[in-house]
Amino acid sequence: MRDGDDPKVRRYASTFADLMEMRAEAAAVAAYLDCHEGWFQRCAAPMPVAPLGRNGYRLTLGRFGNFGFEVEPTIALELLPQSEGVYRIITVPPEASGRVEPGANRLDGLYDVEFNASLQLDPGGEGLTLVRWDLDLSVWIRLPAVITLLPDGLVQSSGEHLLRQIVRQISRKLTWKVQEDFHASHGLECPPRRRAQF
Repeated sequence: MRDGDDPKVRRYASTFADLMEMRAEAAAVAAYLDCHEGWFQRCAAPMPVAPLGRNGYRLTLGRFGNFGFEVEPTIALELLPQSEGVYRIITVPPEASGRVEPGANRLDGLYDVEFNASLQLDPGGEGLTLVRWDLDLSVWIRLPAVITLLPDGLVQSSGEHLLRQIVRQISRKLTWKVQEDFHASHGLECPPRRRAQF
């Protein structure tokens, strides 16, 4: 889908940036993030999550749509091991994700996702670690022919607006839940929520 010239396939892109204050030293935050098999599924809820290999997860993001066209996207992600205080989360290609859940084949060829995220641990002073969270997301969607009859600019702008809303909603909730889960699991008071840095 990514490299073809099918006029029904549209690419939409969005970015997201946020900052989590963790009231602990970087070593404690790193130890928590390294054990993703605990926090990832707790913090992703209520999105359905299924483990995928040692470092991967399959998530169903919810039902989204525009112009009466709806999809319930599922994405497979891999949480790569830390490298010098930087964590990366990337898309697992569909052929490697073993996506066999009921009804999945009706979505094959309908959408493709490229998810690239990084979390960087920065010391923020005594007993404080700042986790900088960046996401670069691209989605390719094969639209029904009737939608391609609408003006190009309208289809593109409304699709990008919808994607930005999805990214902000899911990313903000996930960021808050990770921050709250970390502090609760360490018996620490959680800092107040901050505005996202989009």
